[in-house]
Amino acid sequence: MTTSPADTRYADAMAPFLADAHSMRPEGAALVDAHTHLGLDEDGRSLTLAELLAMLDVADVDRACTFPLHDPDRRPSYSIPNDRVLAWAAESDGRLTPFCRLDPFDDPLTEGARCLAAGARGIKLHPRAQAFTFDGDGLQDALAGIFALAAEARVPILIHAGRGLPPIAEGLVDLALRFPEVVLILAHGAICDQGVLTAGLADHPGVLYDTSCFYPMDLIALLARVPAERVVFASDPPYGRPAGGLYLALRVARHAGLDEAAMRLLLGGTMTSLIDDGQLPAVRPPRGDSELQVSARLARVYGYASTAGPALFTGMIERAQEAMDMALAAAREPHPGGDAEALEMIRPALSAAVALMSDESTQRGAVELMHHVMVLAVTQ
Repeated sequence: MTTSPADTRYADAMAPFLADAHSMRPEGAALVDAHTHLGLDEDGRSLTLAELLAMLDVADVDRACTFPLHDPDRRPSYSIPNDRVLAWAAESDGRLTPFCRLDPFDDPLTEGARCLAAGARGIKLHPRAQAFTFDGDGLQDALAGIFALAAEARVPILIHAGRGLPPIAEGLVDLALRFPEVVLILAHGAICDQGVLTAGLADHPGVLYDTSCFYPMDLIALLARVPAERVVFASDPPYGRPAGGLYLALRVARHAGLDEAAMRLLLGGTMTSLIDDGQLPAVRPPRGDSELQVSARLARVYGYASTAGPALFTGMIERAQEAMDMALAAAREPHPGGDAEALEMIRPALSAAVALMSDESTQRGAVELMHHVMVLAVTQ
């Protein structure tokens, strides 16, 4: 197969970041991605079994938890996409652990019990896609029933807690504290209500927070608020990729000063213990320190790249180009300093991202390079 110039430019710009990630990963550490999808979404995104396994291979990820997307075939009760995920997981030689996705409005207890009997090892709830909250909609009985089902089966519940939600903390905290035996995985660093959720659930013995975030600031704040042993690596394919999610997790963990034991748990040890044995490791107190020290030059690069990435991801090409021009200008400032080594990686990555932006087929690579730049800029 012929390699295109765009592929070569992307690979060359990404290589230093991959090497940086490899240098930070503890030798022999297990990697488990806590948050991946398979199938088709109404928004047009999709991911096949082969594509997901290939993504895991690129990042040397051993295992992953997986569940359906917001599938057009979800009615009734997500039964069709749930069966597909169960079948795909069975074909993965043990690399994929299937979770069933439930809709609280659509007979969740019958579907959940069916899937758990068929081999599902967890439950996924998505309050944004299914348009529900934890303290309204007349769903209290259904949601309590889902938690009771998880408690009986001793499986975790992964909950979307990312963007696009109203405040959900109060209702979710109340429900979670009624079921302290149920392990929760709050996705996307619980950014929708991070401060309130982490405070309200501080005494719950089994709440995990996954790292599938776009902005490194969210994870820096999270690791100051909760024990490192309760944070787990995740990347959210097809929206994220394991290699990018791993780079984010490793850089932020090192920035937070995690020791090797905590790093191993974050990368896969905690999820391995949960999936295989139903146990969670003991915790140490949260670090309680999220202070950043970033040079003005890298802060400017971060700010412009953090505007360009989401703009390009949502099709706002002109805005993305303007922001990237400014990021490159900031990175070209000819002043020596402690950020010089980071800028040696950042400049070619930004230049490659600009070159990849104009073609729709290579824009995903541009976004990935921008994200790596953002992560590096604020974790020096």
